[in-house]
Amino acid sequence: MPAYPREELERMVQHWLDENERCEGLGDWKPLAQLYTEDATYGWNTGPNEDFMTVGRDEIRDIALGVEMEGLRGWSYPYQRVLIDDVKGEVIGLWKQIADAKRPDGSPYQVAGIGGSWFRYGGNMRWSWQRDFFDFGNAAHLFLEMIKADALSPGMKQRMEVAASGLPQPGHYRKGTAPVELW
Repeated sequence: MPAYPREELERMVQHWLDENERCEGLGDWKPLAQLYTEDATYGWNTGPNEDFMTVGRDEIRDIALGVEMEGLRGWSYPYQRVLIDDVKGEVIGLWKQIADAKRPDGSPYQVAGIGGSWFRYGGNMRWSWQRDFFDFGNAAHLFLEMIKADALSPGMKQRMEVAASGLPQPGHYRKGTAPVELW
């Protein structure tokens, strides 16, 4: 893997953070796809037997940043820390997942713990590889709490209905069958 000048990686990280915040404000993360190389891959694990993987900028835009983010309008993902490895050209960003819905006591619904993204820089202000990690159990617990409190947005309710239908979902693969290895 090539090394990149630290200043370039720092510019990329700041550009990513600025664009991520802008897209959160829009409630549309699809514009972030322009920050990936044409052949980039983006995935995450969704349980002991399932992985999610998108290959190429178009799939990243349409599926990872489109379909998978449906229902999360109003949610924020503030980065807590960013670690840059300028020798390997890799970055790890640690973030929180915070809903715009509030509990009766006024506190926000928030996935416990911390999640993160591991990026590989591809040059030219674009990521070539991204893998997300988060505590799936804490996320499931929060969504169950929100369901019981009827605090899910209509978009998230629809997204969950589709996911629970048992029908094949784009980008979702049984472990070991994705077109690209997750890790």
